[in-house]
Amino acid sequence: MSVQHVILLVEDNASDEELTLRALKKAKIGNKVIVTRDGAAALDYLFAQGAYADRDTNEVPQVVLLDLNLPKMGGLEVLRAIRADERTKYLPVVILTSSKEDQDLIGGYEQGANSYIVKPVDFTQFADAVRQLGMYWLVLNQKPPAST
Repeated sequence: MSVQHVILLVEDNASDEELTLRALKKAKIGNKVIVTRDGAAALDYLFAQGAYADRDTNEVPQVVLLDLNLPKMGGLEVLRAIRADERTKYLPVVILTSSKEDQDLIGGYEQGANSYIVKPVDFTQFADAVRQLGMYWLVLNQKPPAST
């Protein structure tokens, strides 16, 4: 059975979710996108537990696009849990948020974010940012051998 690389989008805002999915499609990024709408669901997906206990564990996120302001468990808390677990500690996590707050930016990097992107308001700019993000994280970036 082959490993299917997916993108995990953790986004509670339906409009931002739709924009992100449109931007990925426009950039011709063909990876399957899994969407979770709160921090707890994101961790359930990553660790194949709860509602995702029966998921195909061959679907391995190649990158996590993580919003910060999430219900149930905030993005920084999710990131802390990702970095604390051996199975996911090297998983690329890109914070994709509307927050320009210094404390969020610093907190994201302190918790181990690989990148921090403020969502542009303009769709054309956003689509270009997603295209560049996809090119880098899905094509150019080399993951550590143990993290398939």
